[in-house]
This record gives sequence, C-alpha cells and structure tokens, in this order.
Amino acid sequence: MAISVSAVVLLAIVLVVLHRSGRLNIWPATAAVLFGFFLASTGMAPAINRFLTAVAEAVSQITV
Repeated sequence: MAISVSAVVLLAIVLVVLHRSGRLNIWPATAAVLFGFFLASTGMAPAINRFLTAVAEAVSQITV
C-alpha cells in the first residue's frame, strides 16, 4: 500500500510539472489519469502491482 501511495504521489508530481512546463496539456493529462483509473480495475492490475513492488524492492536493495 505504501508503495502504491508513493507511486501515485510521484506520478501526480510528474504530471503537474509537465503541465506547468507547457509540455502536457490538460486533455492528454486527463486521458492519462482516466487510463490509469480504468487500468486499475482490469485483470492487469495485480500483475502491474507485483511488477512495481519487485522494482521497488530491487531499487531499495541497491547500495551505493
């Protein structure tokens, strides 16, 4: 759950920055948000969640 909330906040910040920089208009941003919303209710959602969790775990194990 914490990874999902962090990912949502990060992606929201990216969308706001792209919109403010003029590289993303409101309609494509709305389409991206709606696509994500509807994608979350499909059968792909658990697989995407597992993939993102695996990536987050791999990144957290990297030592510098």
